[in-house]
Amino acid sequence: MSDKKKKPKKIKKKLLDKYRLVILNEDTFEERLSFKLTRLNVFVLASISAITLILATYVLIAFTPLREYIPGYSSTALKKRATELNYRADSLQRKVDINQRYYESIKKMLQGDLSASDFNKDSIIEAVKLEVSDVDLNPTAADSLLREKVDKEDKYNLFESATSATNFVLFPPVHGTISEPYNLKEKHYAIDIVVAKDTPIKSAADGTVIFAEWTASTGYVIIIEHSQGLISVYKHNAALTKTQGDLVKAGEVIATAGNTGDLSTGPHLHFELWNDGYPINPTNFIDFK
Repeated sequence: MSDKKKKPKKIKKKLLDKYRLVILNEDTFEERLSFKLTRLNVFVLASISAITLILATYVLIAFTPLREYIPGYSSTALKKRATELNYRADSLQRKVDINQRYYESIKKMLQGDLSASDFNKDSIIEAVKLEVSDVDLNPTAADSLLREKVDKEDKYNLFESATSATNFVLFPPVHGTISEPYNLKEKHYAIDIVVAKDTPIKSAADGTVIFAEWTASTGYVIIIEHSQGLISVYKHNAALTKTQGDLVKAGEVIATAGNTGDLSTGPHLHFELWNDGYPINPTNFIDFK
């Protein structure tokens, strides 16, 4: 028992035994510095130094750009750039999808491959309402709530952009005799106007040219997108004076009348009006005489 008690005392004594660390000038043996140390103090000091060094290394790696120089860590700028490119790629893909659907709808419109409904109202605003007797036009609860919300917003709209669409007026592209009228049953979604060859064809309203190309069946075709969801189509032209992307004004010359395309039987203008994807009768809104 006495030996076991002596061992802890010896260990404690060794840890607490005091030593002096002296720094001398080698030439003069002059004492410059001296420290009183114990084994316990040295152990504690070494432990604190090691912990401090570990913490400092962690901070440098986690919160400073120095971590980019350590193998396995990627650049912060590279990550930011990759994230931005990912967002841009997603936005571009959405725009491509929207444009693709838009071009497909134009293609169907040119091929006459859309269901149609006749419009015979007194203004271009009323033309967006389908005249289908077998459709239930009673508003649903959600539709009523939406209408009430829109009415309130329009009532207190003080911006200049809050203009009425009733001022929208269409300009006759040409004046002449209608050789073939608008006919839904025969899927003739246009009117054919007999005119002399090279007669100037004018834009029905302000807009942007979205198509101006040659087609085998209808010759030179130009399509203009207007406001209020309106699209005008001009076919069988002899030549086009505008190209895709051009901005045009109402009454501005966009083509010359001709007899181009396999489906043409003489100099005339094949003129179509579409509103929100539906064909409408141009004679309801334009006087061609």
